[in-house]
Amino acid sequence: MRQEDMRESENVEDRTGMGPAGGGFPIGGGGIKLGGGALILIVIVSLLFGVNPLSLLGGLESGTSPPVEPAPGYGPQRAPSSAPSDPAKVTASKVLGDTEDVWTAVFKTLGGTYQPPTLVLFPGRVRSACGIASEAAGPFYCAEDQKLYLDTTFFDELAQRFRAPGDFAQAYVIAHEVGHHVQNLTGTMGQVDAQRQRAGGRANNALSVRLELQADCYAGVWGYFAQKRNKLDPGDIEEGLAAAAAVGDDRIQRQMQGYVVPDSFTHGSAAQRQYWFKVGLASGDVRKCDTFAQRDP
Repeated sequence: MRQEDMRESENVEDRTGMGPAGGGFPIGGGGIKLGGGALILIVIVSLLFGVNPLSLLGGLESGTSPPVEPAPGYGPQRAPSSAPSDPAKVTASKVLGDTEDVWTAVFKTLGGTYQPPTLVLFPGRVRSACGIASEAAGPFYCAEDQKLYLDTTFFDELAQRFRAPGDFAQAYVIAHEVGHHVQNLTGTMGQVDAQRQRAGGRANNALSVRLELQADCYAGVWGYFAQKRNKLDPGDIEEGLAAAAAVGDDRIQRQMQGYVVPDSFTHGSAAQRQYWFKVGLASGDVRKCDTFAQRDP
């Protein structure tokens, strides 16, 4: 990407200077701590099982989601003490800034006002309004506080384990989480969550897949305008498509267990994720991102 043409967002809360909140992440009542290998597996599984990864981290023993520990008081967020200097942080800040410009313009054309999310950069583990998560959870969006959470070391995992290197692959991850924020602002996320509470089994998974694929399409909408404004380099689109495919449910299941169970998909297959990302990339039209209107997305 031509990052020199992108502005850094002011909506970045850099907690990396605070240090991690302790070693290891305890699970269940026994105080078990995850080792390095288990953390890597949880990174993969967290991408597979929905927007909020905390149910994985707390529910390994009981099979149910743990009680959510609320974050301390919310009020005006403090600005970061200094601009991010780490390359991964700079990329994240600039991509967020560019998504703000794009979605502000898109919402304006639709007669609305875009309220940008805050990006929280953290080391080790973090407290959010959705509970506590470690770096093993991977990037996630919390609708309760309208924040994106990212430990930028995940980008190393994306490049090395998922074989999806490049700054536009990183941008896809951030733009996907911003897509969930757009769903939250438009009410789609709340409606789907209500339906999922009433549904079960395959129906619940199917709704989750449609929600995730729409976020992929919204990520593509941002990519369309980034490309239109000449902010992408040759090969960037291929990087993004590689990242979308790498986190497909079928690819992850095959890597983890050697076989694929389509009924258990929660994010969509590699082909589906690439398809909807390309829909947004090709059109830049949010109206074409209605994954819920498709019989088979």
